[in-house]
Amino acid sequence: MIDVPTAPWLHTLFDLAAWTAAAFGGRWVYRHRAASVTQLARQTSPGYFVALALGAAAGAWLTGSLNTLRLSTPGVSHSIAGALAGGILGVELWKWRAKITGSTGGAFVMPLCIGIVVGRWGCLFAGIADHTYGTPTALPWAVDLGDGIGRHPVQAYESLAMALFLLIYWRALVRGHDWAVSHGFHAFVLAYAVQRFAWEFLKPYPPLLGPLNIFHLLMIGLGLYAVTWIARLVAAPPQPAPA
Repeated sequence: MIDVPTAPWLHTLFDLAAWTAAAFGGRWVYRHRAASVTQLARQTSPGYFVALALGAAAGAWLTGSLNTLRLSTPGVSHSIAGALAGGILGVELWKWRAKITGSTGGAFVMPLCIGIVVGRWGCLFAGIADHTYGTPTALPWAVDLGDGIGRHPVQAYESLAMALFLLIYWRALVRGHDWAVSHGFHAFVLAYAVQRFAWEFLKPYPPLLGPLNIFHLLMIGLGLYAVTWIARLVAAPPQPAPA
C-alpha cells in the first residue's frame, strides 16, 4: 500500500497547475493549428463563450452536488464531468439558436485534455475530503489517503487514461489523420466517457439506477452524443478540414 500525503490546499495548487498547463496547450493550438482557431472565431461570437462558461459552471455544481448530497455526509460539490456536459449543452443550445451546424470544439481538445490529466492529481492529493476516492482494494498500488484503508487510485487511473488519449490524439493531429482533424472533439468526449464510465465502478458513490450512479448515466449521455456526432460527420459530404 502506498501512503499518499494529503491536504485540501493541494487540490487548489493542482487546479492552478491544471489551468496553467491547459493555457500552454491552448497556446500550442493557437501556434500550430491556427486554422482551427480561425474557424472557431469565424463561426462564433462572444455569446458562444458566455453560453460555454455558464453551461460549464451550472453543470459542474449541479452534477457534483446531486451526487454528494446523497452521501452519508452530504455537501455541495463540483465535477469536471458535469462541467464538460454542461458546457456542451450550453454550446449546442447556442449553436441551435445561431443556426450553426458544424463542430466547433476542435480547438478545445488539447487544453481540456491537459487540464484533466494534471487536475486529477489534485483530487488524489486532496484526500478523503474530496469525495473522489476509490473503493478498497488489496492491489499493490492501493493508496492510503490518511484513513488506513488501501483504495483504488481512481484519480490516477483517469489521469493516465486521458494522458494516453492525449498522446494518441496529438500524434494523429500532427500527422493530419482525419479522425483527429475532423472529429477530434467528439473522439475526446467518447474517450473520456468510456474511461470514466469504467472507473465509476471503483467509487463508493450511491447508485441511482440499478448499479449505476449519476456519473455512469452522464457518461452514457456523453458517449451517445459523441457517437452521434461522429456518425453525422462521417456521413456528411467531404469538406476541406481545418489545418
